[in-house]
Amino acid sequence: MSHMDKDIFCLDNYNYSISQELIAQEPFYPRDACRLLAINRKVKTIDEGIFKDILNFFKKGDVLVLNDTKVIKARLCGKKETGGKVEVLLLKEKNPGIWEALVNPGKRLKINDKIVFEENKMFAKIIGKTHQATRILQFTPVDFKQTLDQEGEVPLPPYIKQNVKDLSEYQTIYAQKDGSVAAPTAGLHFTKELLRKIKEKGVRVVYLTLHCGLATFRPVKCADIRNHDMDSEYLSISKNVADEINAAKNNGGKVIAVGTTAIRALESSAVKGSGLTFEVKPFSRETDYYIVPGYKFKVVDMVITNFHTPCSTNLILMATFCGLKLINKSYQVAQERKFRFFSFGDAMIII
Repeated sequence: MSHMDKDIFCLDNYNYSISQELIAQEPFYPRDACRLLAINRKVKTIDEGIFKDILNFFKKGDVLVLNDTKVIKARLCGKKETGGKVEVLLLKEKNPGIWEALVNPGKRLKINDKIVFEENKMFAKIIGKTHQATRILQFTPVDFKQTLDQEGEVPLPPYIKQNVKDLSEYQTIYAQKDGSVAAPTAGLHFTKELLRKIKEKGVRVVYLTLHCGLATFRPVKCADIRNHDMDSEYLSISKNVADEINAAKNNGGKVIAVGTTAIRALESSAVKGSGLTFEVKPFSRETDYYIVPGYKFKVVDMVITNFHTPCSTNLILMATFCGLKLINKSYQVAQERKFRFFSFGDAMIII
C-alpha cells in the first residue's frame, strides 16, 4: 500500500471548515427549485443546475430508490425525581416501551433512576447502559405515541438554530414509517410533481425503509477512519422492491439511490447473483454497514445527496463513491459558489 493509499484512511482528509452563513437554517421552497451540483465521475466535471434538472440524468428503465422512513418527535424534556432538568433523545425502540436513548446530562443518572415527563403522566426508568454511552429506558405507559406527538420536539441537528414550525418541514413528502430521529435529507427536495414527471419518463420509483439513528449523525473520531464503530439501524427491503431493482439491473437500467441511507441499505443487502453480478436480497433487520474507500459498489450506479458535515460517515461514503479528490473539489466549488450546506441545504447528483 502506497503512502497515498494509507492517507485515504486518515480522518484529516474528511475534515473541512465552513462558514456559518452557508449552513442552511430553513427549508428551501419550492423544494425542487434548490440548487444542484452535478458531478460526473468518469470525466471529472462539476456542473451547476437546479434540483428538478435531475430528470435529465434518468432514462426509461432506471429505478429510483427512496427511503420512506418518517421522523418522530424524538426529543423529550423531563425532570429527575429530585427536580433537575433532563433532555432525552429517543434513538430506537428495542421492544415495546423499551428505548435506546441519549440522555443529557447522563452522567448523574444511575440505573433505576426515573425521569418524569408531563406532570407525572409518563415516566422512564433507566434500566441499562450501552458501550456507546447511550441509555436503555423503560417507559410507562408502554404506548406513549400520543404523548410523543403532543409533547415531543422535532430532533433537529444542533447546527440548525431555530425550530421548525411544523414537523412536515423536516419530513420527506413520501415519509411513511415512523422511526427516524433524523430526516433522510436528500429526499427533502422531491415534490409530488417531480415524482410524477420521473414516473412519466418510465423510471420505476421504489421505497425501502432505513430508520436514521445514531449511525447517521455520530461523527468519526478515530484518526484511522476504518476503526470507527458504526451504530446499527433498522432496515427493511421488501421482496417486491428487491425484485424491481434486480429486474432494472438485469435490463441495463441504472439504480439511483437517494441519500446515504438508501446507498447503505442497498449495498448491505447485496448478494452474489449469477456470474459476476450482484443482486438485492429482501432484508429486514438491523444493519451497521460502514463503507470506506476501497469498497466496490455492487448495486448503486448514481447518487442524489446533500452536502455532509465534516468527519461524518456520510462524507466518507460519498468520497468512496466519487473519489476523495473529486468530492473535495466539489465541496470547494460549492463553498465558492455559496451553495447551502447540510440538512436543509442544496443537493448534488453524482453520476
